[in-house]
Amino acid sequence: MTEPSVLPLPAALQSLQRHFSQMPPVLAMQIVAEDFQHGVLRLRAPLSANLNDKNNAFGGSLASLMTLASWSWLTLQLQLAGHRADVYVADSQLRYLAPVYEDLVACAAPVEPGGWDVFLATFRQRGKARIAMAAQVALHSGQVAASFTGRFAAMAKG
Repeated sequence: MTEPSVLPLPAALQSLQRHFSQMPPVLAMQIVAEDFQHGVLRLRAPLSANLNDKNNAFGGSLASLMTLASWSWLTLQLQLAGHRADVYVADSQLRYLAPVYEDLVACAAPVEPGGWDVFLATFRQRGKARIAMAAQVALHSGQVAASFTGRFAAMAKG
């Protein structure tokens, strides 16, 4: 593979947001790529667009937001490194720990601290790779309301 050109972070976040606007469920949830700092991606969705019959966050919205945060982290990192790839979730596990009565904020990062470096080296060599990701939705108090772990696969695009 040839050495990719690197995409700057603001442009990559805008690209990610444009991609969100093309996915009807994500658009309905009103998800926003809020920021990417210190290796952690943060997505936000308003509670008002993700309510259940108890006036708290719908469990499916929590699951979707954490899955999307992890998928987005990997998609964003690949874009920042100058790679085009299709990213897929292979499997996942969810835990619901507390109801959410405020806007949903999910943070995602790799499970292993050096996971991205190993992933990227494998991706550059083989054109495909897997990585374990973790995400959580925490309340303003800091209490974790929901957690997600999953494995993601990426395959280089033509």
